[in-house]
Amino acid sequence: MASISSTSLSGMNAAQSHLDSSAHNIANNSTPEFRRQQVVQTEQKDGGVSAAITRSANEGHALEADLVAQLQAKNAFLANLAVFKTSNQMAGALLDKTA
Repeated sequence: MASISSTSLSGMNAAQSHLDSSAHNIANNSTPEFRRQQVVQTEQKDGGVSAAITRSANEGHALEADLVAQLQAKNAFLANLAVFKTSNQMAGALLDKTA
């Protein structure tokens, strides 16, 4: 089983992939024959997620979906960051009490 820190770090990395992908899609919104990037998340056996960027099968843009994806990714990143920080604080408190 993965540690809480590594699980939350994988979530932050996946959120960063979502942010990168949606930013790429928005930047290329007016490019002819553009195929959007999509992020596929896969649950890892020991905890956490992995993220892979793929291309959409269809041409076109979905600006509203990309803007929503950015907000979701930002919130996911901040939630995982809070878990990461809390885990580190708890480990520090545990070490202080046992020392």
